[in-house]
Amino acid sequence: MTTTLCEQLADLALGTPPAAIDPTALERAQMVLASTLGSAAAGHEIESARILRDLELSDGGAGNATVWFSDRKLPLRAAARVNAVASDAAASDDSDLRSIAHIGTVVSTVSMALAEVCGSTGEDVLAGIVLGYEVAGRIDESLTPNRMQRGFHGSVSTVFGGVVSGGLLLGLDRTTLAHALSLAATSIGGMAMAADTSWAREYHAGLSASTAVNALLAARAGFRSELAVLESPRGFLQALGAQDVKAVTAGWGDDWDILTDMAVKLMPGAHPFHATAEAASDAAAMARTEGPLRLEDIAAVEISAAVQWTHFQGDPHPRNLVDAAHSIVYFVAAAIVDGAFGWQHMDVGKMADPDIGALQDKVVFDPDPPPLPDRFPHRHGGAVSITLANGRRFRAECRSPRGSGPRGVAWNDIHDKLHHLMPACGLQKPAIDRCLQALRELRPAPGLDRLVETIRMVNAVPT
Repeated sequence: MTTTLCEQLADLALGTPPAAIDPTALERAQMVLASTLGSAAAGHEIESARILRDLELSDGGAGNATVWFSDRKLPLRAAARVNAVASDAAASDDSDLRSIAHIGTVVSTVSMALAEVCGSTGEDVLAGIVLGYEVAGRIDESLTPNRMQRGFHGSVSTVFGGVVSGGLLLGLDRTTLAHALSLAATSIGGMAMAADTSWAREYHAGLSASTAVNALLAARAGFRSELAVLESPRGFLQALGAQDVKAVTAGWGDDWDILTDMAVKLMPGAHPFHATAEAASDAAAMARTEGPLRLEDIAAVEISAAVQWTHFQGDPHPRNLVDAAHSIVYFVAAAIVDGAFGWQHMDVGKMADPDIGALQDKVVFDPDPPPLPDRFPHRHGGAVSITLANGRRFRAECRSPRGSGPRGVAWNDIHDKLHHLMPACGLQKPAIDRCLQALRELRPAPGLDRLVETIRMVNAVPT
């Protein structure tokens, strides 16, 4: 009998104990969990996150898992959904270099919810995050770039990360985990065009997390699905335009996607713009070595970026978080005017800065950007050229942003990120430091109680 792809993926995940995983990958799981918590703190009071949190709290149900940065608990599905929406709403969570899929948000929120009820060890949680990221990343790599060209958002693959990470914590057997993967495949959706322009982006994150939990619990209860749904004609992969399906399982364990392709955002907004924003900052710094860089001295700013091949560029002059997160012109202009693009640039007051606004009108795109070396445009960064009125030209290129797999992730950057973002939900420095300490000491921890307690905020934030 032929082994289906769902069964093969279940076998690979279940056959990989924590000891078989690169310790650096387990550390990167700690970092993406920290990043998710930081982004969720920043997104806690954003209106989209508040609406869905209020809806779930009004429904109530068995309080099994913590609603982060509150004094409340919700059923597993609801808690995972609410926390994922908060993380994604702030546009400051993780992103995959190949496809812009926010895998870390989903594996983190599902893992945290299930670990509370399963009494999972810290090492088991981290291993589940690595393996969930691996499965979701491999599936989405096969779908890139066709699934986005066909209109589907990354949530259609992040859901598999939640299923694997959660299934391992629940102790599912091979058959049950395979059915959970199949149920997720036939349940998930999400339109990319809506995510690019509205709150649908974070709605998709919540959908992915809650769908993963629903699939796990249904499969554990005995619900069965079509195990060949991934690879069959008219199945999931064919419908979304997959390429190189054999690569989904090939070379398992040779490296880990959470090391090679996961990017922890060290600035907010769409990660395909981060390297280009760094290039803009570097070009401006070059120009400033010869004297002050005044707005009136700049004749033109040219962007030459891999993202040009995707038409994922947004519009200039954003006036809200969603538009700012998707505007490469705003990223570049702000990085030049202020010397760097940072967390403050998601503030509507910053978006109205007259100097940034004026410079955006001078930004143009390379009419003939260099060809991509492969089918993964979001992996390849960009260049920015600043041309002055006197003809002097300053050009800088950045292939990968800080915090990404190729450049590595440092704990001091994670520390700074959480101290920038967590005060938005009421946490102060001592509490943030306790949270960071619990995260850094998570691997040998017998459970997640200590970490969860650092993000439970009794009476600190109205709910």
